[in-house]
Amino acid sequence: MNKITTMNDEQKYNGDVDIRDVANEDIEAQLPKPVGYKILVALPEVEKTYQNTKVLKTDKEIHFDYVMSIIGLVVDVGDQAYQDKERFGDQPWCKTGDYVMFRANSGTRFKVNGVEYRLMNDDSIEAVVNDPRGVARAI
Repeated sequence: MNKITTMNDEQKYNGDVDIRDVANEDIEAQLPKPVGYKILVALPEVEKTYQNTKVLKTDKEIHFDYVMSIIGLVVDVGDQAYQDKERFGDQPWCKTGDYVMFRANSGTRFKVNGVEYRLMNDDSIEAVVNDPRGVARAI
């Protein structure tokens, strides 16, 4: 099951900060505020083992899974996102708190306190997903 939470023990030992040790206000202050038509999306934590097994993935495979992620949680939306009525109609395609689907490799990738985020264009969102737990990238 994918989730957006904290780091594993290996990441902690590599000098990363455990998100549980950082106050919510500090995390919010560290996150960039999307401007214009940009959307800030948090990526779910990637599974460290192969599905339904205890076999660990390599670091390269885990990195690949992050890069190729297609599901995320909308954290913030720029003030001009979905304002073009000709392109988007009267309703925004997504809002803060929605799980969304987008193309792999979309947006600018970065981490804050061990959680990976993407800053992407409003038109990069392809769908809103009610329950992301069962959604996986086709191989």
